[in-house]
Amino acid sequence: MIAISRVPEVIEALTALGTADPELSGVAVADGPEVSDTQAQDWLIFGFDGDPSGDFQAAQSVSTAAGLGTRREEEFEITAAAIANRGDTDVVAARDRVLGIGARVAQWLQTDPALGLTELQAGTGAMRLIQNQTEDGAQVVLLMTVSGRGFI
Repeated sequence: MIAISRVPEVIEALTALGTADPELSGVAVADGPEVSDTQAQDWLIFGFDGDPSGDFQAAQSVSTAAGLGTRREEEFEITAAAIANRGDTDVVAARDRVLGIGARVAQWLQTDPALGLTELQAGTGAMRLIQNQTEDGAQVVLLMTVSGRGFI
């Protein structure tokens, strides 16, 4: 089968890193939106912005011919969401938690920008911080973009 994008394998690599990271103990790590009965308060989701009423865009990319052969170079942006929920109104604690989760992603990418994959380089891009007080307490969402490029 001919690959048309590196995005799926990058999402899978990020999800595997999150699942294996002992510093994310207690954080539910997911590849895209999922239906779950988990009681986890904290989440790290790759390929989803964490908004069930949103547009569900996982990533975007563009590719161009690379040289004279059949290879293509792809530039991609993958959405990642770190979410911290609290049962109280302590938005500072929720923000500190969500930034700690996001820092793990940044650390993986600084340590290995290729994520263990060949002909790929990635890093953190744009970020947005969303703070909310809900009926269930403070919720802070850190939307991150994992940006990179690789050859197809």
